[in-house]
Amino acid sequence: MKYASTNFLRNLYSLVFRPTPFPSTSPFFFHRASGLQRASVGATCPRCRISLVVKSLCGQISLYCISSLPAVLTVWLITAIFGSLEGKGKDRTEKLKAMHKENNIGDPPSNSTTRFRHRKRSSEVPAEVPKSDGSQFLVNDPKKYKSMLIRTYSTIWMIGGFIFIIYMGHLYIWAMVVVIQIFMARELFNLLRRANEDRQLPGFRLLNWHFFFTAMLFTYGRFLSQHLVNTITTDKLLYRLVSWIVKYQMFICYFLYIAGFVWFILTLKKKMYKYQFSQYAWTHMILLMVFVQSSFTVANIFDGIFWFLLPASLIVINDIAAYLFGFFFGKTPLIKLSPKKTWEGFIGASVTTIFSAFLLANIFGRFLWLTCPRKELSTGWLSCDPGPMFKPEIYSLPRWVPQWFPWKETSIMPVQWHALALGLFASIIAPFGGFFASGFKRAFKLKDFGDSIPGHGGITDRMDCQMVIAVFAYIYYQSFIMSQNFSVEMILNQILRNLSLEEQQLLNMQLAKILEEKHFLQY
Repeated sequence: MKYASTNFLRNLYSLVFRPTPFPSTSPFFFHRASGLQRASVGATCPRCRISLVVKSLCGQISLYCISSLPAVLTVWLITAIFGSLEGKGKDRTEKLKAMHKENNIGDPPSNSTTRFRHRKRSSEVPAEVPKSDGSQFLVNDPKKYKSMLIRTYSTIWMIGGFIFIIYMGHLYIWAMVVVIQIFMARELFNLLRRANEDRQLPGFRLLNWHFFFTAMLFTYGRFLSQHLVNTITTDKLLYRLVSWIVKYQMFICYFLYIAGFVWFILTLKKKMYKYQFSQYAWTHMILLMVFVQSSFTVANIFDGIFWFLLPASLIVINDIAAYLFGFFFGKTPLIKLSPKKTWEGFIGASVTTIFSAFLLANIFGRFLWLTCPRKELSTGWLSCDPGPMFKPEIYSLPRWVPQWFPWKETSIMPVQWHALALGLFASIIAPFGGFFASGFKRAFKLKDFGDSIPGHGGITDRMDCQMVIAVFAYIYYQSFIMSQNFSVEMILNQILRNLSLEEQQLLNMQLAKILEEKHFLQY
């Protein structure tokens, strides 16, 4: 089309303004040697030239009509398909068209002095119109196998790296959580970043990271202070230094936050107040969203890798199962925020996740490396009594089991019944973290939070459901699993570390007096 238009204008110019005839080799009508071209040789009189121009116009119009025929047929076909939509799809389309016309009201005439006030348009992305052919689903996506290959390749690398870090131990898992937090914060900070405003505010980005690392020190200091004290046992001077840091940790964090607050006030610039305060509020929202869940995640790690690994694995299994079931069977839309999510994927993933929770709890519960809690910041091997939760109990099979079945009884750990609750939450409630992230991205007109992971998007896209289940796993463990009994070693350790020699002697005298009174009452 573009080539035909160029030749048409060049030949039209030659016909009207050049006195010489067309050469027989000139490209005309896509190098077609037509009768009109052959008749144009030697035509130099005005009447002949005008006749030739009219004939060339007719030929070009015919050429445009022929070349535009496929596009016209395509438009007609799309119009026929959308015109056949009934029910809510048709009503939704008409509403969107009406809103589009209202938002695109033409400007008033230039000679009019009346000022019209237009309604401010919404910045949110409108909900997608349901497609009658179901082309938004993965099962009908022609490029689904290519995207599946890329996604599978990235998933294998992530799972392999995750298994290696689990093998390395608690401190390495904690370091992985810190790295994930930094990537999540970077992706979320970039959502509202404006290059023009940032150039006028040099150093303003550093303020975000100042608040970030202050929140990190406050969050992890609360959970890891006791582990750090338990690690320092030989050097007395170092022990006192660490104890002093732990004691004044909240004051140090508060001083750092006040320093950032004063820094923010001093950087306020005229005509930039709205942008700066929005960034200040956005930073605090990010810190709340990132560190609240991560603090519970780190607590789960040191209570036993089991309580971190099982919930995280269930989310991964649920995500993969939902993708595969939707990939091959998904045809019924689940929620408008995520057009590619289907009921087939949701139900199939729920059944798979609950079954996997019961099975994985039995596998993970056999390893002391996963079940033993870590009381100090070290990487040594663990050995402990896992407790009754991880000791198998024998159950006889019911009578309706056929006689030819080789097993008459089975062993089940009590923790497997609790794993069913985690699986149920991971399959039904945790996906709403992904729906929340989908609505969040739609509000900012984004497809993904980033592009750190090929085929998956950004780190935040993978952590949306993990943030939800980490909090639930911690609360469930503290409420139904953790024993409230204190061991003698734990109490003696606290006495020796926190009481002076005089206080220890006084405690010994009081305990002896109490024991003598109890002994006297018994006899």
